[in-house]
Amino acid sequence: MTSDRVIDLLKRAYSDEIETVMNYQTNAIVLDGIHAEEVKASLQTDIQEELTHAEQIGQRLKQLEARPPGSAEFTAHQDSLQPPEDSTDVLSVIEGVLDAESDAIDTYHDLIDAAEDADDPLTEDLAVTLLADEEAHRTEFRGFRKEYADD
Repeated sequence: MTSDRVIDLLKRAYSDEIETVMNYQTNAIVLDGIHAEEVKASLQTDIQEELTHAEQIGQRLKQLEARPPGSAEFTAHQDSLQPPEDSTDVLSVIEGVLDAESDAIDTYHDLIDAAEDADDPLTEDLAVTLLADEEAHRTEFRGFRKEYADD
C-alpha cells in the first residue's frame, strides 16, 4: 500500500508543476528585448511539458485512490519566478527558473526515495522520468545563465 508520504509528495509535485506553468506563461508574455527571445521560446516549449507532468502526476494520484489538489488547496512558493518589474530583466527569470527546477529535482528525489520505501515501483518510475526532464530543463537554463553572464 502506498504511503501517505508518497501521496503528499505527489500532491506537492502536482501543485508545483501547475505553479510552474503559470509562471512560465507569465514570464514568456512579459519579457522584452532581443536577449529575451530565446528564453521566452524555451519557456513556451516547457509550458506544455510541465503541464504534461502535472497530468501524469494527477493520473497517478487517481490510480492511488487520491486526487490532485484543486485551487483552494494551492499555496504559491515560487517567489523568485515572479515576473520582474523590469521586463528586460531576463537574468532574474533565468535565476527563477533555476530555483524552480532545483526545487522540482529535490521533490522528485524525495518522491523516488518515498516510493521505494513504500514498494511503489510505478510511482518511483514516474518520478525518475520526471526527474530526468527537470534536470534537462535546469541544464538548459544554466546554459542561458552562462551566456547571459558572458554578455
